Amino acid sequence: MAGRQIMEDKLLDLVDRLKHSQGERLRSVVLYGSAASGEHKEHFSDLNVLCVLTRVTPAELAASAPIFEWWRSLGNPSPLLLSEEELRTSTDCFPIEFHDMQERRRVLFGPDLIQDLAIDRKFYRAQVEMELRSKLLRLRQMAADVLFDKPALLRLMIDSVPNFLVLARHALLVSDLPAGFRKREVVRHLPDIGVDESPFDTLLDLRDQSKLARDIDPDALFASYLKQIEAVVSHVDKLEK
Repeated sequence: MAGRQIMEDKLLDLVDRLKHSQGERLRSVVLYGSAASGEHKEHFSDLNVLCVLTRVTPAELAASAPIFEWWRSLGNPSPLLLSEEELRTSTDCFPIEFHDMQERRRVLFGPDLIQDLAIDRKFYRAQVEMELRSKLLRLRQMAADVLFDKPALLRLMIDSVPNFLVLARHALLVSDLPAGFRKREVVRHLPDIGVDESPFDTLLDLRDQSKLARDIDPDALFASYLKQIEAVVSHVDKLEK
């Protein structure tokens, strides 16, 4: 409960600062992602925020800069800044992100500008594959640097699993299969696309601290984790283009 209140206080403070700096240019502030669906975990999850303005010029960026610096100092990514026109016209470029926002969001200020967005699915499959391949390449690069540092390798996997499960969820959705909303639900559906859920389950157990690092072989877990991510990529690649 204390952690939840701290999160709410941070969000309230952020909205107040944005209202003060942007005035009538601020149209809406939206919390999205795990925090909007009650899955926020302190020390692991970011507070992801979208700010919709009437316009985004150097003046709006300058007004936002000290707020974003403060927000990053709390361990969060800078809020996304979009104009109303950009919000309306960029759903074809970012179908994953807007799909997620429509399903998991909380409006902190202003009208709900996300609800009625028309999301173009034309490039949905391609974006899912591109994001999966990009993150897989990045995981391999980072793992090469820590392969002989077992605690660091384990931390890399634990930190990366939420992002891969987000994309695995979209791999299920773009296949017209049920996926659920929460991480454990997504994992339960992975066998539907020929993916072994075991390494994902283990990493979520480590995040939840229901398993201890000392009971895990990082090398074996990494090999399994990598293989199953590759299986997700392969499944998406084979979908009708």
